[in-house]
Amino acid sequence: MSKIVMFGSFVVDLMGRAGKLPGPGETIFAHGFQTGPGGKGSNQGVAVHRAGGDLRMITKVGEDMFGQVARDFYAAEGIDDEFLLVDKEVATGAALIMVDETTAQNAIYIMNGASGHITSEDLERVRPEIKKAEYLLMQLELNLDATYEIIKYAHGEGVKVVVNTAPYLPIDEKIFQYIDIVTPNEIEAECFTGVKVADEASALQAAGIFREKGVKDVVITLGSRGVFVLCGQEYRMIPAKKVRAVDTTGAGDAFNGGFVTALSEGKDMFSAVEFGNQTAALSVMKKGSSVAMPLRKDIDAAMLKERTEEHDEKRQI
Repeated sequence: MSKIVMFGSFVVDLMGRAGKLPGPGETIFAHGFQTGPGGKGSNQGVAVHRAGGDLRMITKVGEDMFGQVARDFYAAEGIDDEFLLVDKEVATGAALIMVDETTAQNAIYIMNGASGHITSEDLERVRPEIKKAEYLLMQLELNLDATYEIIKYAHGEGVKVVVNTAPYLPIDEKIFQYIDIVTPNEIEAECFTGVKVADEASALQAAGIFREKGVKDVVITLGSRGVFVLCGQEYRMIPAKKVRAVDTTGAGDAFNGGFVTALSEGKDMFSAVEFGNQTAALSVMKKGSSVAMPLRKDIDAAMLKERTEEHDEKRQI
């Protein structure tokens, strides 16, 4: 198994649920208020850890009660917090999450706080750790200058760079040439390529544009429609798992964590996407983000059950 460094955000999730998402100027009653650990980076790191990956978590918090949430959660998970960076002036970030109980869809406001203030001193500290990795997993919730610098550094050291281009931000697109794999969802893919991604044909078109920008391989998640993969000269649309979703907040993060874990174990791109799909499917059956990430034994059991059912169907035919 190869080492994975996740360098990304930590925020505390503040979540409420209602029968629908509010429109502009609308106030609606909600219930089920919850707080918990979150941030795309941290969520993906937790997904890697629970899926059995060899993780080094790198993130940044403030010197405050929300920062303590990170410390307590990582301790409970058994995640080493040696590279939990601390900003004494900027508060830990927060995410305001609204969940539609009817559809399980969500809307999120993110304030990245300390995670958006990665300094040159921070980068000097983490470079040796990144150099040891086989895979670097990043998102777009850190300050972009630090994101660019670390991606270029990792690429130069021969580390495979996987970037979940979320949330969408206008970026210096020269950075794509230093990225091995991008994993946008359909909305982010459209923002970066101008192609409305709705099916395999449009996903292939968007993936081709990412290739033109310099990315080696492309994975586009399309929610319930599945995942499109372009790897080398081969492409494929892999169906989503059919489950009863309760909360989709951490689905993309679960996918990315599971996907990179599988790659680190030597699985090919398509098999890794299948593993990521299963990780995401199990996560949406629970409420929350980090706390909803599934354990390896549950992922393996679900995949075995699926293979057994497929085998039984073939025998019946």
